[in-house]
Amino acid sequence: MSPRQKSQLKIEGRPVWAEVSTSALTHNLRAIRDFVNPPNEKRKTPRKVLSIVKGNGYGHGGPQVAKILEKAGSDWFGVTCTNEGIDVRKASVRKPILVLTSFWPGEEANLLKYDLTPVVHRCEQLKALDRAAAKRSPRKPVSFHLKIDTGMNRLGIATGDVECFARQLAKCKHLRLSGVMTHFASSEAFAPSPQGQQTLEQEQNFYAALDRLRKLGIDTGIVHMANSAAIAARPESWGDMVRPGVILYGYHPGYDPPEQRAEAERRLPLKPVMSLRTRIISLRRVPAGAGVGYGAKFTAARPSVIAVLAAGYGDGIHRSLSNGRGSVLVRGKLAPIIGIISMDVTMIDVTDVPGIGVGDVVTMYGTDGEHVHPANAVARSIGTVTSDLLCAVTARVPRIYTA
Repeated sequence: MSPRQKSQLKIEGRPVWAEVSTSALTHNLRAIRDFVNPPNEKRKTPRKVLSIVKGNGYGHGGPQVAKILEKAGSDWFGVTCTNEGIDVRKASVRKPILVLTSFWPGEEANLLKYDLTPVVHRCEQLKALDRAAAKRSPRKPVSFHLKIDTGMNRLGIATGDVECFARQLAKCKHLRLSGVMTHFASSEAFAPSPQGQQTLEQEQNFYAALDRLRKLGIDTGIVHMANSAAIAARPESWGDMVRPGVILYGYHPGYDPPEQRAEAERRLPLKPVMSLRTRIISLRRVPAGAGVGYGAKFTAARPSVIAVLAAGYGDGIHRSLSNGRGSVLVRGKLAPIIGIISMDVTMIDVTDVPGIGVGDVVTMYGTDGEHVHPANAVARSIGTVTSDLLCAVTARVPRIYTA
């Protein structure tokens, strides 16, 4: 979208908005699907793609993103909790929805009402789920996925509890295991270190647990473990289904060593999906020595032109980008953020940007015509991850879905 087209977008009220490119989103999904289904590999069925739309679709709008991705061919969707799943289902999404962190006692009825597939990560959850399934669907077993903790030590049954799980499942006449998963702690790490070895160890632990389940006569269903970094760099982990998160939205995660990122970007090219934009609402000239913003943390070293933007940390602009740590795109140039970012406004130095005016569109991160100010570079500059930046965009920022 050109700067002229951006300026013609009808944004009612305060000029802060997030543009979500449907073409970039569908490009990324199709690129991922093609990547994990190489033409030279002989599989009876193609690998499935479970699109992660938790956290309001990484800030892009969970239900809206899910609708776009379903039309583009996503096989499954992943949400955090029952309520997120209900929101996606109410958007008329028909494909299976996996509730990644399972259910809290009392949520079972809604889980089944909206045809959501829970992840079971504690053996004792089976009894409650079976009881709810008996009431809701006595003639048709309710499907669930099992999560195995292979070394992250967060959620999942321990590998040593497989036999206990099998005994508990045998008592549940209204449940059907339809998938088994694990989650990697350090899939982006390849350097010679404990973290660099952790994923290989997790893979070995996972396959050993799968073998034990199968020897106990349990059909493991869809096997899945690969998150974004594993999709890009660990083909041995692709299983029957992959779970792209941040790569769906256009960014590879950080790697160790860092040069691994360039290789991942070469193998799997992606397009940034979100562009966070605002407008200049005020311009002022300040003399050398004048302070700007709270605490006068910025002092002009020369006569300067300062632009005030209609967006602040209340909109999701990270406060840690304050005072020179961040920059924005305006009229095709990078302009530094100065002073302390406020809740509702941000100041930038536009002294070196010719033709600047009130109403000009400013891109906090994303694309601006031929120019790209990538969110992952912004995130690295303040020592955080891209997902943190994207998810920070608040509810008061309207999402505009463009071609």
